[in-house]
Amino acid sequence: MKIANKKVTAERLVRDALEKAKHFSDYNIFTFLNEEGALKKAREIDEKIKRGEKVGKLAGVPYALKDNFLSPEGETTASAHILEGFKSPIMATSVKKLEDEGAIMIGRTNLDAFAHGSSTENSYFGPTLNAYDRERVAGGSSGGSAVAVALDIVEFATGTDTGGSIRQPASFNGVYGLKPTYGCISRYGVVAMASSTDCIGFFTKTPEDMDLLMSVASGRDPKDMTTLPDYYNAGDGLTDAACPSDTLQAAQAKSSRSTEHAASVKPSRIGIVKDFDNESVDKEIRLALKNKIDLLKSKGYEIVELEMPALKYALAAYYIIVPAEVASNLSRYDGVRYGFRSEKTKDLDSLYIDTRSEGFMPENKRRIMIGNFVLSSGFYDAYFLKAAKARTLIIKEYEKAFSKCDFILTPVSPNPAFKLGEKVNDPVSMYLEDVMSVSLNLAGVPGLAIPAGKTKNGLPVGLQLIGPRRSDKSLIEFSKVLNDNNEGGKN
Repeated sequence: MKIANKKVTAERLVRDALEKAKHFSDYNIFTFLNEEGALKKAREIDEKIKRGEKVGKLAGVPYALKDNFLSPEGETTASAHILEGFKSPIMATSVKKLEDEGAIMIGRTNLDAFAHGSSTENSYFGPTLNAYDRERVAGGSSGGSAVAVALDIVEFATGTDTGGSIRQPASFNGVYGLKPTYGCISRYGVVAMASSTDCIGFFTKTPEDMDLLMSVASGRDPKDMTTLPDYYNAGDGLTDAACPSDTLQAAQAKSSRSTEHAASVKPSRIGIVKDFDNESVDKEIRLALKNKIDLLKSKGYEIVELEMPALKYALAAYYIIVPAEVASNLSRYDGVRYGFRSEKTKDLDSLYIDTRSEGFMPENKRRIMIGNFVLSSGFYDAYFLKAAKARTLIIKEYEKAFSKCDFILTPVSPNPAFKLGEKVNDPVSMYLEDVMSVSLNLAGVPGLAIPAGKTKNGLPVGLQLIGPRRSDKSLIEFSKVLNDNNEGGKN
């Protein structure tokens, strides 16, 4: 990652990034460009460097901010009409940590409104185009961030992952995308989708950059009580006691109070989920998986076939639990406190009804209705309670799997990037794109999307490495084993 110095100024890096952003404006990547603010900060960093003052680890590095992170620069809209015009008075903890180290936000990136979607077609501002094929989707919900990195506009971008929203667009655009362990990075100041599965992560072109960003952003935050102690930088790499293993986890536990990090513990057994290698998965994705398996075997790793039958419940459980939390989190948008307010309003009831009817996208409304239905009297036990029990089974399934292997390697999505408009009117087909990604969010385990080559048509193919809770650093380190050809990024 470029760091500003006396040879390459921060201002030059920012100007280059802004020029690229304008050059690729027809990809619809950004909802806002922070030209004035970014250049001002760049000049301040250059002055510090000239004076010989200390600057941060990310000094002068341009980055893109997914437009559901609160920050005073520009409007935080979450690509939703109902938040149009909202200027945040606060800054998200993760953003503050990045900018305290000198990172410079050049713009806000497009997403599915409120992060509801797998294609960035549900955005109020229109879809973002795939970095490799302008007729195809960028993936979602963090499509704008993935494309900003893939087109080399910025060095990194932020994302959120509630069921695959970092990993899937990373896969579709040939870059790295990390969904960390739940609670690794603070969610304070990020527009909530589903509070029990939302995770903050990044898009990068290399594992090394991902490691640097995680070292900056992770850690306890008193403003988010779900955050974990800073295990990422602690030097012990402990996994949860609830996930024992006689391989990597046992070695980590033995060194739990030493200065040696878990990244130095060499994994030896990699799991492959048998249920994910079937005819419903695109043959070129299956070939990419086979090629990586062969690479691991050639390097001496043992491949362990896993049966994880509880994962078949993951998608159904996810689309009960998450809409229930979505319905709760979106209830705050009523046209009273902030954002869009309908002009039709005649009384309080019509204020709520008209504002929400006009302000929400169809997918937002769909999830609100599903959520309210599964939480309603007479249906809670039949749907939400059963889904919660299925979630417990999925958590235990991963614990069992990690007693047999160190990491798991699977596809991210059953297909490469699909064409714009192909699935937007078929919600079930769109939801099925998440079949391989949602179980990680339900279990709280980390997953790293890695570039794994391209199809015959030149579309990127991504795979995901999955690890036990708190194994994020080891996961990033191990991904280098699968990156012999430096496949990240388009340019």
